[in-house]
Amino acid sequence: MIGASSRSVPKERIGSYVLVEEDDDMLVYALVDDSSEPVSITEVHPQRVRRQAHGSINSNPDGSSNVAAKIPIARGDSNVLSAIGSVNGANGKGGFGSAGGGLAWDNIKGHGATLTASRIPGVADQLTAAGKANLFHNDHHDITANAFATRTFPDKPNFPTFDTYGGKVGYTFNDKIGASLGAAHTDLFKKTDYSAMGNLNLFKDRSSSLDLNAGWSKSVSPYIPNSRWEPSGGLSFTRFF
Repeated sequence: MIGASSRSVPKERIGSYVLVEEDDDMLVYALVDDSSEPVSITEVHPQRVRRQAHGSINSNPDGSSNVAAKIPIARGDSNVLSAIGSVNGANGKGGFGSAGGGLAWDNIKGHGATLTASRIPGVADQLTAAGKANLFHNDHHDITANAFATRTFPDKPNFPTFDTYGGKVGYTFNDKIGASLGAAHTDLFKKTDYSAMGNLNLFKDRSSSLDLNAGWSKSVSPYIPNSRWEPSGGLSFTRFF
């Protein structure tokens, strides 16, 4: 346990941070001054800026798995730059849906950005830039916005390169119940995809997590005359390493 107290705090220190390393993570605290009581420290964001290599593996409803890894390569007091890699839809027989890698930037306040290149075997190569911003956080509530832009380079020589861009806003209560609204648009196909999703964490510890996911999605395009909201859902088990 780590604590701090004082009867006075210089004005230039108000609003500063205390950084504490614990189990290879960096916890972030803000100094709080009410001018009459001892100074206290409170954690300003639930996410930890990981200081060591780590990763995860989780299951898909079709039985395939997704594997992701992140290795920090540069660190500062407020930011971490990491190399990242992932394989999605691995079937255990050497096949996979996509694989890629790139760079990720994470900030102690919950903001971040990634730049990745990926390969979809037999289909296309993709280059994606994505970012996230933490809009609000307290002990019980968290709101984060995400945005991305992807350029796809199809394998077929006569098929043009095309772009997809979109975003999502997600809300989480007590790091257990969440909901999100998202949209993505592809100009080439005149198609916009909408999604409304929810998730419930059933179990979580330092090494694993079990989540229930459910929601609705819809694609709107002149080439899809009878588009409608389609339900989806399932259980996802994630193992951290």
